[in-house]
Amino acid sequence: MASLLERIMDAHRGIRPDVPVSTLERSRLLSDELGADVWLKTEHLMPTGSFKVRGSANKIRVLGEAAKRTGVFTASTGNHGQGVARAGKLAGVAVTVYVGETTTRAKMAAIEALGAELVVVPGGALDAEVEARRQASSQGKPYVAPYNDLDTVAGQGTLGVELAEQAPDLDAVFICVGGGGLIGGVGTALKALSPRTQVVGVWPSASTCLLDSLKAGEIVETPEFPTLSDGSTGAVEPGSVTFPICQDVIDETLTVSEDEIARAMRRIAEGERWMIEGAAGVAVAGLVQTAERYRGKKVAVVLCGRNVTLETFLRAVAV
Repeated sequence: MASLLERIMDAHRGIRPDVPVSTLERSRLLSDELGADVWLKTEHLMPTGSFKVRGSANKIRVLGEAAKRTGVFTASTGNHGQGVARAGKLAGVAVTVYVGETTTRAKMAAIEALGAELVVVPGGALDAEVEARRQASSQGKPYVAPYNDLDTVAGQGTLGVELAEQAPDLDAVFICVGGGGLIGGVGTALKALSPRTQVVGVWPSASTCLLDSLKAGEIVETPEFPTLSDGSTGAVEPGSVTFPICQDVIDETLTVSEDEIARAMRRIAEGERWMIEGAAGVAVAGLVQTAERYRGKKVAVVLCGRNVTLETFLRAVAV
């Protein structure tokens, strides 16, 4: 943990100014409605619209010179791919992003617009990841993982350092959980810099892969179902570095329904005039679900991203 904290603090200094500090803004609507002092960490306003720029920028930053010359491979259908593409473009590192043929044209275009080479493979996201890893291994190039990498986790952890600086009196922070890179990094920073802050992990009930593993004490397979929080879906890799970190730093776990996610997305749209993705709605829904116990307390919600299609957003907020 000490080693990871050192990496986080180094990343907090090293990724600037390419990655800005996101603002922490008070939500008058949620504060009045829930009886708590509610603050929103605006990761959806970051470059590429997601916290993923943090981990990607840090991973590219710490690559050896040889790796920077050869370039890197990754696989992603959205936020991670855009984050790596942007970091590579700023650092002069060639990036190749593998995607499945089912990926939407809009997401492919967003990755290409940031200067990455796009490779489309038959099948879906898993097929793309398998092929990207195979090509990286055969060509001797680094594979940039979306969460299963301590440098990536350290980059995400810079968000926790910012929270400790912006709100040292914070009672709790609500974070949507996928592979555990974001909450693992943020939780590590907060345990050291703001130990009074409770770290609350929130999952869509349709996709609880890491949660089920934490309950079992080992990484297990879990069936998944369609969810508005598509950015947090996917099985946890065996031996993932995030698993023991999350065991140590998550204080409370919650699950929320699809209706709760949709209502949360609508709340933010109506109250803040922001269109957020389903994973961000998960964190908001977690706070709403447990609002009674946080009355009179100061809490933050990480709005982790905004990359949602207009069609999906309008369908969600129509509840």
